[in-house]
Amino acid sequence: MNRLSASAALRVKLDLVTPVLRSATTALWQPCGLTSRYVEYLYTMHALIRASVPLMERAARRCTELAPRDPVAGPLGRYLERHAEEERGHDDWLLEDLAAAGADPTEAADRLPSPVVAELAGAQYYWIEHHHPVALLGYILVLEDNAPAPWLADRLAAGTGLPHTAFRTVREHADLDCGHVAALDALLDALPLTTAQQALVAVSALRTTDGVTRLFSHLATTPGGTR
Repeated sequence: MNRLSASAALRVKLDLVTPVLRSATTALWQPCGLTSRYVEYLYTMHALIRASVPLMERAARRCTELAPRDPVAGPLGRYLERHAEEERGHDDWLLEDLAAAGADPTEAADRLPSPVVAELAGAQYYWIEHHHPVALLGYILVLEDNAPAPWLADRLAAGTGLPHTAFRTVREHADLDCGHVAALDALLDALPLTTAQQALVAVSALRTTDGVTRLFSHLATTPGGTR
């Protein structure tokens, strides 16, 4: 019997929980209260996405520390360094979207982020520092594999009446993340992952799916959010 590749085995696990995340995403974009909810979504995603590059940079440094004795660390670190550059500045897109939507982008730095945002990023910092930086691949995969659909930006513009310039992040990630996911699948299949490392990536991915589901479910039920 042929064994599943690392990426395929991970998909089997994620297929069990992804429908719940997709249901939460559908609820997030319901028409009632959409404009205020979209602005709250931008603030929330800025709080999450501004952690992405620092997480990748820290994980890459940990790979450098581990590389002499760890065959996964070298190629993983090179991937993380490249991907950090690809993701750099995406938090600024969200600030631009907020300004285009008539919100105050300077407020993004002062708002207390949702505890779920802290849980999502904080779990990755723990695993990077105290276990293995390969955990971050599960986090990245879930975020990029659940990127906005290509049609979502136009639908949101029509539903909110906001200018098309308020949807750059949604539009750009719909275009970019498909290629990023393919590259990540290829990396997972190429890395000489141990059974324990595959389990860590899966736990990270499942934990991230749960966190994003809770984050979107909360936004869906509080259209105006809290300030």
